[in-house]
Amino acid sequence: MDFKPNIEQQQLSDAVREFGSSLNEGMVERDRNETFSRDNWRKCAEFGILGLPVPTQYGGSGQDLTTTILAMEALGYSCRDNGLVFALNAQMWAVEHPLIRFGNDRQKSHYLPLLCNGEIIGAHAVTEPEYGSDAMSMKTRYKKDGDHYILNGSKTFITNGPEANLVLAFATLDPTLRSSGLSAFLIETGTPGMMLSRPIQKMGLRTSPMGEVVFQDCKVPIENRLGNEGQGDMIFSSAMEWERACIFASHVGSMQRLLEDTIQYAKSRRQFDKPISQFPPVADKIVEMKVSIEAARLLVYKVGAIIDSGGNAMLEAAMAKLFVSEAHVQQTLDAIQIHGGYGYSTDFQIERELRDAIPGKIYSGTSEMQRKIIARIMGL
Repeated sequence: MDFKPNIEQQQLSDAVREFGSSLNEGMVERDRNETFSRDNWRKCAEFGILGLPVPTQYGGSGQDLTTTILAMEALGYSCRDNGLVFALNAQMWAVEHPLIRFGNDRQKSHYLPLLCNGEIIGAHAVTEPEYGSDAMSMKTRYKKDGDHYILNGSKTFITNGPEANLVLAFATLDPTLRSSGLSAFLIETGTPGMMLSRPIQKMGLRTSPMGEVVFQDCKVPIENRLGNEGQGDMIFSSAMEWERACIFASHVGSMQRLLEDTIQYAKSRRQFDKPISQFPPVADKIVEMKVSIEAARLLVYKVGAIIDSGGNAMLEAAMAKLFVSEAHVQQTLDAIQIHGGYGYSTDFQIERELRDAIPGKIYSGTSEMQRKIIARIMGL
């Protein structure tokens, strides 16, 4: 097996790496003030980030998943604004991908070009105040009313929610039906009966807007249903399969950057007349960081290879998500330990890396849910 990118993939990765570094100015202040940069979002759209997996006829560049994974890894490496990278991924995999796979010609022709060029921002609304991991028990209801659906309920922890122009929302015909009762709807901002909240304050990923979405007798035209009635679970599962690969490709890039920063610090920081990198406990931590990154990278790349070959990667995506999210948090803890007091302070921004890594164990399905998925697929 050849894990080396081809020439075109390498050129794209190099270009993304160079571009990503241009997004870092003012990042510390944006994190401190919980500010989302719409300007940088537009720059990413103009560069082509948001259109990477989108077919060319809808304004994208039509890249396969492996190529997109390599590009998002490069962006995670060079762009230190982890919140922006997360928000980009959230739209690409939880809104654009469902549109590509399940949208009809009208929906794809209308929405995908606008999402790719940054004119509109998309949000994926499934989590509810009382139902997170048990998403299939959601209480947001829909009912048919002539040529419309009426939605009632609320969603929370919705990435991009406060900035969204388009919400992909999930609702159930009857909660007792669980997964078989779910349907998905494309709802534009300004639709009567849909309200977006102000941003939710967060520990990390503070430059990524997150909020609540409330539906009160929200009228959605029938033509804005995504897929068929009852297909909501399939749409959601497909999005998560792809999201768990690509969001965590960006994590791999962040981990690589943190490793290099930590090595540089360990070689320059001297104690007892020698660099701390020469002390075995420090070197051991750095070695573990390196091993974790290489394992994480291979797991994510495997998901891309399977999907690009037409296979089902639900198991591999769950394993990649579980391993990368856990390894990323441990790596940031090790980096803080190596940096000592400087790691705990804000001087080197390592504490921010920890704050941004922790939610990776929660979003796209908690670590506990990934273990449950893996066990189920293994027949346990």
